[in-house]
Amino acid sequence: MNSLTKKYIETRQRTETLCKPLQIEDYTPQSAIFSSPPKWHIAHVSWFFEEMILKNYVPKHKVFNKDFGFLFNSYYNSIGERIERDNRGLLTRPKIEAVYDFRTYVDKAMIKLLESTTDENVISLTILGINHEQQHQELLLSDIKYTLALNPLYPKLYDQNYVNHFNKNEDWLNIDEGIYTIGHASDDFCFDNELGVHRVFLESFEISNGLVTYGDFMAFINDDGYKQPKYWLDEGWFWINDNKIEHPLYWKKSNRQWHHYTLSGLESINKNAVLTHISFYEASAYAQWKGCRLPTEFEWEVASNQLNWGTHWEWTNSAYLPYPKFQTAKGAVGEYNGKFMINQMVLRGASNATAPGHSRHTYRNFFHPHAQWQFSGIRLAK
Repeated sequence: MNSLTKKYIETRQRTETLCKPLQIEDYTPQSAIFSSPPKWHIAHVSWFFEEMILKNYVPKHKVFNKDFGFLFNSYYNSIGERIERDNRGLLTRPKIEAVYDFRTYVDKAMIKLLESTTDENVISLTILGINHEQQHQELLLSDIKYTLALNPLYPKLYDQNYVNHFNKNEDWLNIDEGIYTIGHASDDFCFDNELGVHRVFLESFEISNGLVTYGDFMAFINDDGYKQPKYWLDEGWFWINDNKIEHPLYWKKSNRQWHHYTLSGLESINKNAVLTHISFYEASAYAQWKGCRLPTEFEWEVASNQLNWGTHWEWTNSAYLPYPKFQTAKGAVGEYNGKFMINQMVLRGASNATAPGHSRHTYRNFFHPHAQWQFSGIRLAK
């Protein structure tokens, strides 16, 4: 068995391991338009391998179910019509057993192909598919958590709570002004939005070597940070007031003590733990309150290369835009990243929910500024 086949199997098994504690009723609910049910996630990533690879590189491949393309395509307009995103939770059929049968069917065909092919297109698309599934593993954890948090029983799913506990480093890293190289330059895998190696000039700046903790953010709340417009971007101020937001997602006050929902149930907040589930609006307001700012994604990358960061998704003050010389790939995979380069902000790093080895210094994630359900946090700059 070659190394790519092993990596494929390992990735596919991790997805199923994450789903193992789910009850049958947990697979279908869709708790918000931005989240997807577990059943849809585990079907979609299998559809990706069948649609992008097996249908094109295995002669006479017979699709598992002709309706699955409509049900489990995500956003690939060039492939065809698909179910509306906010209706994914209505898919009580097919049964979850059929979805796992689909995974088994795809795995059997993929493993047979990977053990016999030398086609560079198959190899590169498989590596993309593996990284795509790893992205969905993190989304899977985020979406499951969002759904279970709405249950008043605050159910426990895992023994691991996916909260990062560490002693905060208060040091600041000084970066000199200068011209720095940005972007992915090696032959290792990266997504297309990391390509287009280019230079940027940075003024001298300082960036925190530690991340904002729950205790840090409690001080912001206690100082009426959510009630003072001077800290907030205009959109953020309207967002918190329109949605009556007074604290981060998953926080709940009980007996005058802060608790938060985790994937191991409702727990009291450890003030020394890394803050998570923060929107860009909240991150920006906190930075203003501290007399600091959020780093740009270029500042983050330069500092990360020096200190080997990557343990937590962190908001940057950079809009998600293409690098110079960015090129859209041919075919459906060209829809992977480029068409989303509008109205979103860049996150850098990784999180406790990220698959091991998935992130790197040049990795660019992106979400809308109001998004809280991701495992996102804050690093300050000045």
